[in-house]
Amino acid sequence: MMRAVVRVETKPIWTSSSFLVYAGGLTVLGGAAAGLSYLAGNFGEAATAGWALLFLAIVYAIAHALLMRGRWLSAGILAFVAVILWGVFLYDLFVWFGWNGIKGLHGLTGSLDSWSWSRMLFWILVLVAAAIDRRLFRFPFIRLISAVVFYLFVVDLLTSGSGNWFEVVTLVIGFVYLLIGTAVGKPSAFWLHLVGGALIGYSLLQWFHTSTFDFVVISVFSVVFVLVAYATQRSSWAFYGTLGFFLATIHWVGLSLSPLALLGGGSTGFPPSAHGGLFVVEGASRWSPALAFGLLGFWLMLLGMLGKRKRRRKHTAVAIETPAPTPV
Repeated sequence: MMRAVVRVETKPIWTSSSFLVYAGGLTVLGGAAAGLSYLAGNFGEAATAGWALLFLAIVYAIAHALLMRGRWLSAGILAFVAVILWGVFLYDLFVWFGWNGIKGLHGLTGSLDSWSWSRMLFWILVLVAAAIDRRLFRFPFIRLISAVVFYLFVVDLLTSGSGNWFEVVTLVIGFVYLLIGTAVGKPSAFWLHLVGGALIGYSLLQWFHTSTFDFVVISVFSVVFVLVAYATQRSSWAFYGTLGFFLATIHWVGLSLSPLALLGGGSTGFPPSAHGGLFVVEGASRWSPALAFGLLGFWLMLLGMLGKRKRRRKHTAVAIETPAPTPV
C-alpha cells in the first residue's frame, strides 16, 4: 500500500540513521559526477548529454519511489541530487547545442563579465526544477540550491561579476535572505540564513580588509552578527561573527598563515626568530598572539553566556518544528 506523500516541510533530526542517509545521498552524487566525467572523456557531446539524462532519470525515479513509500528523508536527499544532475544535464545539452556561452560555468570567476542568454536560461531552468522539487518533496536542503542559484542569476543579470556594484548587489541579496528567512520560519529558512550571512560577510570584507580601522568595523559588525544570531535563533550568524573576530585578531597582532607550516616542514621565507609554527608573526612580539587569542576566547565566552542568560529569562515552551519521526 502506498503511503501519503509529505504535505509539510519537515525538519530532519540529526541521528545516526539520518547521517548515513545524507552521507549515502551525497556519495551517490559523487559517484554520478565521477561516472559522468569518465563518460564525457570517452563519448561525444550528444552521448554525454544522453548519459546525463539517464543518470537523472534513474535517481529521480528512485526518489519518487521512496517518497511514495513514506521514506521522505531518503527521497529528499535524492531529490537534492536530482536537481544537481538536472543542472549537469542542461550543461551537457547546451554544449551539444553549441550554446557556448554556458561554458563559462567551468569557472564562475570571470564568467559574468559578458552577457550570455544561454547562461541566464540555465539559471532559470535550475531554479524552476529546484522550486518544483522543494514543493513536491518538502525537503529543506533543496533550498540551498535555490538560494545559491538565485544569487548567481541576479548578479549575472545586474552586474559584471566584480567591482563595487557587484558587492552592493551581493549585500542587498544577503539582507533579503535574512528578511525572508526570518519571516518564513520554515526549516529550510536555515539555508537562507546561511547563504545570506555569507553574502553579507563577503561584501563587508571586500570593503573593510586592509587598515586597523577596517577591522574595527569588522569587529563591530561581528557583534551585530552575534546579536542577529540571538534574535533569529540561527547559529550560522554566530559562526560568521566569530569568524570576523578571528580575522580582526589575526590582523591586529600581525599574523599570517604559513602554508609551509601547514605541510609540516620547509622554510617559511621569514627569519627564524619570526617563525611561530602554524602562524608567521610579522612585526609583532612573540607573546602578543597568545594574549590576543586568550582575550578573544574570553570575549566569545562572555557573548555566549550573555545569550544563555537572555534565554533563561523567557522560559517559554519550545515550538515543535518537526512532526513525529517517520521512516527515513
